[in-house]
Amino acid sequence: MRAEPQAAPYSPDTPIAALAPWLADPVAAAEFPAATLRFCNDRWAAAVGLADRDEGAFIRHFGRFEALPGNLPQPLALRYHGHQFRVYNPELGDGRGFLFAQLRDGAGRLLDLGTKGSGQTPWSRQGDGRLTLKGAVREVLATEMLEALGVNTSKTFTVVETGEELFRQDEPSPTRAAVMVRLSHGHIRIGTFQRLAYLGESDHAAELVAYCLAQFPGKAPPADAPGRDQPAVILLHQVVERLANLAAQWAVAGFVHGVLNTDNMNVSGESFDYGPWRWLPRWDASFTAAYFDHGGLYAFGRQPETLHWNCGQLAVALRPLAEAEPLIFALNRFGEVFQQALARQFVWRLGLEPRGFAADGAAVAAAERAMADSATSPDVFFHRHRFGRHADGALAEAISAHERAGADDALWSEQEPPTLVIDRVEALWSAIAERDDWTPFHDAIAAIRRLGAALGPPPLPLDENGAVCP
Repeated sequence: MRAEPQAAPYSPDTPIAALAPWLADPVAAAEFPAATLRFCNDRWAAAVGLADRDEGAFIRHFGRFEALPGNLPQPLALRYHGHQFRVYNPELGDGRGFLFAQLRDGAGRLLDLGTKGSGQTPWSRQGDGRLTLKGAVREVLATEMLEALGVNTSKTFTVVETGEELFRQDEPSPTRAAVMVRLSHGHIRIGTFQRLAYLGESDHAAELVAYCLAQFPGKAPPADAPGRDQPAVILLHQVVERLANLAAQWAVAGFVHGVLNTDNMNVSGESFDYGPWRWLPRWDASFTAAYFDHGGLYAFGRQPETLHWNCGQLAVALRPLAEAEPLIFALNRFGEVFQQALARQFVWRLGLEPRGFAADGAAVAAAERAMADSATSPDVFFHRHRFGRHADGALAEAISAHERAGADDALWSEQEPPTLVIDRVEALWSAIAERDDWTPFHDAIAAIRRLGAALGPPPLPLDENGAVCP
């Protein structure tokens, strides 16, 4: 059984304020004609000491953006650059969102509350700064399912419908509007460092490295890593490990993010900013989520390569702070970390105890072949084969020595698992769009959370000696 997020007192802390003069622009939220609370993440509200607020308070703070007590007096739109489909763009930044607040959870970890759809900023370009209600609903579903499947993800905190009508080229219009708040450990992106390198602001880059090491702490580089005591090198090692683990988590979840630009890569290692995402309808490396990704750059099977490439862009941005050799050493660790994480994540979702990389890797290879041959979705495959059930042929042989892990649950006896393949997502949205019926949406979230509880705690990363990291 997975532990629920633990309740904690409200603990504001705003270390980003010291960097704000060169990292962000103070902005104001749009004034919306209406504010109807459609979703509130009760579990994570408790974890940051906000569960005692009533609905009116949630609307004031997360629909009207009245400052939280002792927190940022004014929202901050963060500045960054980025490679978009591997073309560098220096005209980016928070164009329809901002950093609204920072606080600590019960373990002392820094958490950000950031928005999506909160209005125009200096970085909006020609955009209206708004978010469709459908986009907000999809983000709730994505973050809830990814959390259940053991992926390091941002959490959707609130969704407030704003009473506006929006016109979009890629969905029926006019369509309803919303403003969303996400909770994550940080909003510092690879593109944030790219901007500072582009502008030649090495002193600020060094300050940002120090901020990231303090606020997103991680383990030291391997003992044989050159330059392992240099802050920029330490940070790159940590980001490489986090994104390699994230790539493995996406793979086992059968998840396709869709837009893996460097401005969508968070150095805390969290998956975030969900647009044209999809879950695989079948195991297919060429499956692409975004209709505009004509070349399949961000296809399912290319996600690990892309995250490695993005780590390379961070290394380039950190080059003014460190020599090339230690940065290259850090980058070269990506493949091994990914393969180790993939093996552990796979056997975890199968409900089996890990037996070491060789045995677990053989199980992964057999499971991938069986999944492809069966033409079923990963959700159905893992559900059917939980604890090794119904395995035959090469898969049965590969997992024959693996012991069962985790407790049983009535969920595994049910015919079908919770799933978010596109037909299911569209059905949930249709109930809202056509009948304003939110019951199927809330039922789906309850089912997804039940899945997370049944799967239990996901595997933790390993250190260079094969020991579980704290």
